[in-house]
Amino acid sequence: MTGTTGTTDTAAGIENKVIAITGASSGIGEATALYLAAKGARLVLGARRKDRLTGVVDRITAAGGTAIGVVVDVTRRADLKHLTDTAIDRFGRLDVLVSNAGTMAVSPFDDLRQDDWDAMVSTHITGLLNGIAAALPVFRGQRSGQFVNVGSTAAYVVKSPQAVYAATKTAVKVITEGLRQESGPDLRVTLISPGFTNTEGVGKGGSPEAAAALTRRRDEIAMPPAAVASAIGYAIEQPAGVDVGEIVVRPTMQD
Repeated sequence: MTGTTGTTDTAAGIENKVIAITGASSGIGEATALYLAAKGARLVLGARRKDRLTGVVDRITAAGGTAIGVVVDVTRRADLKHLTDTAIDRFGRLDVLVSNAGTMAVSPFDDLRQDDWDAMVSTHITGLLNGIAAALPVFRGQRSGQFVNVGSTAAYVVKSPQAVYAATKTAVKVITEGLRQESGPDLRVTLISPGFTNTEGVGKGGSPEAAAALTRRRDEIAMPPAAVASAIGYAIEQPAGVDVGEIVVRPTMQD
């Protein structure tokens, strides 16, 4: 959707934009935080692991950037509200919400790892909806704002044993498109769909066999998280009247 001139967030670029990021303590979230901070963004970073989150904030502030950390579990509505409230309280506005928190606890159906299934559903779907519910009233009140939702190429090509993960990332794609259609002329909605990325979440959780296979594949072909961070930055830096609907970024070796 196009933006509206006359709002307070009409300028192109990243400098001085207030950007909240979930899942910001490692991987794509951490890389995105470092990338945007170097471009002059003012960041509100959310993650569950306070020690890792504090480390990212300290790296940014030591380099002269602006960032604060908020302990956030995206499955809790109140935590996302706290994240957006912190942006308003500290900086007076929120320009972008990057919904990045994720889990890749994949396994074959026969393993019946229902807790892992629940974790992917609650993180990727419920967590995304919680972020939308927290930020949308803020954006409506400002008459400007941007949602950047991190999906996956798994939404396009389903590979065993990633069916549940792929299903939740397909939901991210569908929710993002529906939100874009309803966003009206003042808001922007972007889907970032990364392929295999070298993050610690690959191979964490799920069945041992699936984890080992994913880790081997990661070491063979995965791209750095910085590649995804720069794609997110590209979408954010466009003028308010330009909405980058989707970016797919994957390793050249990926099928």
